[in-house]
Amino acid sequence: MSNALKAAWGLTAFVVLAGVVLWATTGRAVFAVFIVLGVLTAVGAVVTGRAETREAARKQGEK
Repeated sequence: MSNALKAAWGLTAFVVLAGVVLWATTGRAVFAVFIVLGVLTAVGAVVTGRAETREAARKQGEK
């Protein structure tokens, strides 16, 4: 797993956790946007991870 992918997962966890904590402490539903953005970031990380794996497999096949 590359450093960029690790950072994406860290960002995902931070954004979702921040959204949950802020929503729970303030009671304002606007912080649900943080949760949605975190989920979208996770989807991007999964897609990137699949592309990264595919690229590594292709390079290994060329050798």
